[in-house]
Amino acid sequence: MLPDGLLVTCADAALTFGRGAQAVVAVHGADLALAAGDRLAVVGPSGSGKSSLLHLLAGLERPTSGTVRRAAGLGPYDIGLVFQGDSLIPALNVAENAALPLVLADRPEDDARQAALAALARVDAADLADRLPEEISGGQAQRVAVARLLTQSPRLMLADEPTGRLDHATGARVLDALLMAADHTGAALVVTTHDPAVAARLTTRRTMRGGRLLAPEEVS
Repeated sequence: MLPDGLLVTCADAALTFGRGAQAVVAVHGADLALAAGDRLAVVGPSGSGKSSLLHLLAGLERPTSGTVRRAAGLGPYDIGLVFQGDSLIPALNVAENAALPLVLADRPEDDARQAALAALARVDAADLADRLPEEISGGQAQRVAVARLLTQSPRLMLADEPTGRLDHATGARVLDALLMAADHTGAALVVTTHDPAVAARLTTRRTMRGGRLLAPEEVS
Protein backbone atom coordinates (compact mmCIF):
# COMPACT_ATOMS: atom_id res chain seq x y z
CA MET A 1 0.00 0.00 0.00
CA LEU A 2 1.29 3.46 -0.89
CA PRO A 3 1.65 6.21 1.74
CA ASP A 4 -1.26 8.63 2.01
CA GLY A 5 -1.38 11.18 -0.81
CA LEU A 6 0.67 9.20 -3.30
CA LEU A 7 -1.13 8.07 -6.45
CA VAL A 8 1.58 6.13 -8.27
CA THR A 9 5.24 5.28 -7.79
CA CYS A 10 7.94 3.87 -10.04
CA ALA A 11 10.89 2.13 -8.43
CA ASP A 12 13.74 1.22 -10.79
CA ALA A 13 11.07 0.64 -13.45
CA ALA A 14 12.30 -0.40 -16.88
CA LEU A 15 10.49 -1.17 -20.11
CA THR A 16 12.04 -3.20 -22.93
CA PHE A 17 10.46 -4.01 -26.26
CA GLY A 18 11.64 -7.11 -28.12
CA ARG A 19 14.27 -9.66 -27.18
CA GLY A 20 17.89 -10.45 -27.80
CA ALA A 21 19.71 -8.38 -30.39
CA GLN A 22 16.43 -6.73 -31.40
CA ALA A 23 15.60 -5.52 -27.87
CA VAL A 24 15.02 -1.81 -27.38
CA VAL A 25 15.10 -0.42 -23.85
CA ALA A 26 12.56 2.43 -23.85
CA VAL A 27 12.81 3.22 -20.12
CA HIS A 28 15.84 2.53 -17.91
CA GLY A 29 15.30 2.18 -14.16
CA ALA A 30 12.95 5.13 -13.60
CA ASP A 31 12.26 6.35 -10.06
CA LEU A 32 9.24 8.60 -9.64
CA ALA A 33 6.53 9.34 -7.08
CA LEU A 34 3.39 11.30 -7.94
CA ALA A 35 1.04 12.73 -5.35
CA ALA A 36 -2.28 14.49 -5.65
CA GLY A 37 -1.69 18.07 -6.77
CA ASP A 38 1.70 17.44 -8.42
CA ARG A 39 2.46 19.31 -11.65
CA LEU A 40 5.26 17.60 -13.60
CA ALA A 41 6.70 18.37 -17.04
CA VAL A 42 8.76 15.60 -18.65
CA VAL A 43 10.99 17.03 -21.37
CA GLY A 44 13.36 15.44 -23.84
CA PRO A 45 13.83 14.75 -27.54
CA SER A 46 11.69 12.38 -29.61
CA GLY A 47 12.57 8.78 -28.85
CA SER A 48 13.85 9.53 -25.37
CA GLY A 49 11.17 7.39 -23.67
CA LYS A 50 8.64 10.03 -22.59
CA SER A 51 5.60 8.29 -24.09
CA SER A 52 6.72 4.92 -22.75
CA LEU A 53 7.00 6.39 -19.26
CA LEU A 54 3.42 7.70 -19.46
CA HIS A 55 2.23 4.29 -20.62
CA LEU A 56 3.87 2.72 -17.55
CA LEU A 57 2.20 5.27 -15.28
CA ALA A 58 -1.18 4.68 -16.95
CA GLY A 59 -0.89 0.91 -16.68
CA LEU A 60 -0.94 0.41 -20.46
CA GLU A 61 2.46 -1.31 -20.22
CA ARG A 62 3.88 -3.46 -17.44
CA PRO A 63 7.47 -2.84 -16.39
CA THR A 64 9.99 -5.39 -17.66
CA SER A 65 11.79 -4.98 -14.36
CA GLY A 66 11.31 -2.86 -11.26
CA THR A 67 7.86 -1.89 -10.04
CA VAL A 68 5.04 0.52 -10.77
CA ARG A 69 2.56 0.75 -7.91
CA ARG A 70 -0.74 2.60 -7.76
CA ALA A 71 -2.77 3.73 -4.78
CA ALA A 72 -5.54 1.45 -3.58
CA GLY A 73 -8.77 2.66 -5.12
CA LEU A 74 -7.10 4.26 -8.13
CA GLY A 75 -9.16 2.57 -10.82
CA PRO A 76 -9.06 2.80 -14.62
CA TYR A 77 -11.48 5.74 -14.71
CA ASP A 78 -9.27 7.65 -12.26
CA ILE A 79 -6.44 7.76 -14.83
CA GLY A 80 -6.79 9.85 -17.98
CA LEU A 81 -4.31 9.83 -20.86
CA VAL A 82 -4.05 12.11 -23.88
CA PHE A 83 -2.12 10.19 -26.52
CA GLN A 84 0.38 11.91 -28.77
CA GLY A 85 -1.09 10.36 -31.92
CA ASP A 86 -4.64 10.03 -33.18
CA SER A 87 -6.91 8.41 -30.59
CA LEU A 88 -10.46 9.33 -31.56
CA ILE A 89 -12.91 6.62 -32.55
CA PRO A 90 -13.74 7.18 -36.24
CA ALA A 91 -17.39 6.08 -36.01
CA LEU A 92 -18.22 8.55 -33.22
CA ASN A 93 -18.62 12.27 -33.70
CA VAL A 94 -16.57 14.74 -31.67
CA ALA A 95 -19.10 15.14 -28.86
CA GLU A 96 -19.54 11.36 -28.60
CA ASN A 97 -15.77 10.89 -28.43
CA ALA A 98 -15.48 13.48 -25.67
CA ALA A 99 -18.39 11.93 -23.76
CA LEU A 100 -17.11 8.35 -24.06
CA PRO A 101 -15.51 8.02 -20.58
CA LEU A 102 -18.79 8.98 -18.91
CA VAL A 103 -20.87 6.73 -21.18
CA LEU A 104 -18.58 3.80 -20.34
CA ALA A 105 -19.05 4.67 -16.67
CA ASP A 106 -22.84 4.35 -17.14
CA ARG A 107 -23.65 8.04 -16.83
CA PRO A 108 -26.92 9.03 -18.55
CA GLU A 109 -26.26 9.96 -22.18
CA ASP A 110 -27.74 13.45 -21.83
CA ASP A 111 -25.54 14.20 -18.81
CA ALA A 112 -22.49 12.82 -20.61
CA ARG A 113 -23.16 14.94 -23.70
CA GLN A 114 -23.60 18.12 -21.66
CA ALA A 115 -20.34 17.47 -19.81
CA ALA A 116 -18.61 16.78 -23.13
CA LEU A 117 -19.91 20.01 -24.68
CA ALA A 118 -18.68 21.98 -21.66
CA ALA A 119 -15.24 20.36 -21.94
CA LEU A 120 -15.10 21.04 -25.69
CA ALA A 121 -15.89 24.70 -25.03
CA ARG A 122 -12.94 24.90 -22.63
CA VAL A 123 -10.57 23.97 -25.48
CA ASP A 124 -12.36 26.10 -28.11
CA ALA A 125 -13.78 23.07 -29.91
CA ALA A 126 -17.51 23.33 -29.21
CA ASP A 127 -18.19 24.16 -32.87
CA LEU A 128 -16.80 20.74 -33.84
CA ALA A 129 -19.27 18.75 -31.74
CA ASP A 130 -21.19 17.12 -34.57
CA ARG A 131 -18.27 16.46 -36.92
CA LEU A 132 -16.61 13.10 -37.41
CA PRO A 133 -12.86 12.71 -36.74
CA GLU A 134 -12.20 12.46 -40.49
CA GLU A 135 -13.69 15.93 -40.90
CA ILE A 136 -11.31 17.73 -38.55
CA SER A 137 -7.58 18.49 -38.57
CA GLY A 138 -4.92 16.79 -36.48
CA GLY A 139 -4.66 19.81 -34.21
CA GLN A 140 -8.42 19.88 -33.71
CA ALA A 141 -8.39 16.15 -32.94
CA GLN A 142 -5.78 16.80 -30.26
CA ARG A 143 -8.03 19.39 -28.65
CA VAL A 144 -10.89 16.90 -28.66
CA ALA A 145 -8.65 14.32 -26.98
CA VAL A 146 -7.88 16.86 -24.26
CA ALA A 147 -11.61 17.58 -23.89
CA ARG A 148 -12.23 13.86 -23.43
CA LEU A 149 -9.75 13.83 -20.54
CA LEU A 150 -11.42 16.91 -19.02
CA THR A 151 -14.81 15.21 -19.26
CA GLN A 152 -13.43 12.24 -17.37
CA SER A 153 -12.09 14.36 -14.45
CA PRO A 154 -9.44 11.77 -13.50
CA ARG A 155 -7.29 11.87 -10.36
CA LEU A 156 -4.15 11.29 -12.46
CA MET A 157 -3.95 13.31 -15.69
CA LEU A 158 -1.30 12.24 -18.24
CA ALA A 159 -0.91 14.34 -21.39
CA ASP A 160 1.58 13.32 -24.08
CA GLU A 161 2.61 16.40 -26.09
CA PRO A 162 -0.90 17.90 -25.79
CA THR A 163 0.17 21.16 -27.46
CA GLY A 164 2.54 19.66 -30.03
CA ARG A 165 0.20 20.09 -33.01
CA LEU A 166 -1.27 23.41 -31.92
CA ASP A 167 -0.27 27.02 -32.55
CA HIS A 168 1.10 28.94 -29.58
CA ALA A 169 -2.13 30.70 -28.60
CA THR A 170 -4.31 27.59 -28.90
CA GLY A 171 -1.73 25.50 -27.08
CA ALA A 172 -1.70 28.00 -24.23
CA ARG A 173 -5.50 27.78 -23.91
CA VAL A 174 -5.38 23.98 -23.88
CA LEU A 175 -2.71 24.03 -21.17
CA ASP A 176 -4.82 26.55 -19.23
CA ALA A 177 -7.73 24.09 -19.35
CA LEU A 178 -5.57 21.19 -18.13
CA LEU A 179 -4.11 23.22 -15.27
CA MET A 180 -7.51 24.61 -14.22
CA ALA A 181 -9.04 21.13 -14.24
CA ALA A 182 -6.18 19.73 -12.18
CA ASP A 183 -6.47 22.63 -9.73
CA HIS A 184 -10.24 22.13 -9.44
CA THR A 185 -10.07 18.40 -8.71
CA GLY A 186 -6.69 18.23 -6.98
CA ALA A 187 -5.45 15.78 -9.60
CA ALA A 188 -1.80 15.12 -10.38
CA LEU A 189 -0.86 16.35 -13.86
CA VAL A 190 2.04 15.05 -15.96
CA VAL A 191 2.74 16.67 -19.33
CA THR A 192 5.40 15.59 -21.82
CA THR A 193 6.59 18.39 -24.06
CA HIS A 194 9.32 19.73 -26.32
CA ASP A 195 8.23 23.30 -25.57
CA PRO A 196 10.18 25.13 -22.81
CA ALA A 197 7.27 27.58 -22.39
CA VAL A 198 4.92 24.68 -21.61
CA ALA A 199 7.39 23.06 -19.22
CA ALA A 200 7.89 26.35 -17.38
CA ARG A 201 4.21 26.44 -16.40
CA LEU A 202 4.46 23.24 -14.36
CA THR A 203 6.01 23.12 -10.92
CA THR A 204 8.62 20.42 -11.50
CA ARG A 205 10.58 19.50 -14.61
CA ARG A 206 12.34 16.21 -15.30
CA THR A 207 14.36 15.40 -18.39
CA MET A 208 14.43 12.06 -20.19
CA ARG A 209 17.55 11.23 -22.15
CA GLY A 210 18.14 7.86 -23.80
CA GLY A 211 15.32 6.33 -21.75
CA ARG A 212 16.70 7.61 -18.46
CA LEU A 213 14.62 9.88 -16.21
CA LEU A 214 16.99 12.45 -14.72
CA ALA A 215 16.74 14.15 -11.34
CA PRO A 216 13.95 16.71 -10.84
CA GLU A 217 14.35 20.43 -11.43
CA GLU A 218 12.16 22.87 -9.56
CA VAL A 219 10.75 25.60 -11.82
CA SER A 220 10.86 29.01 -10.18
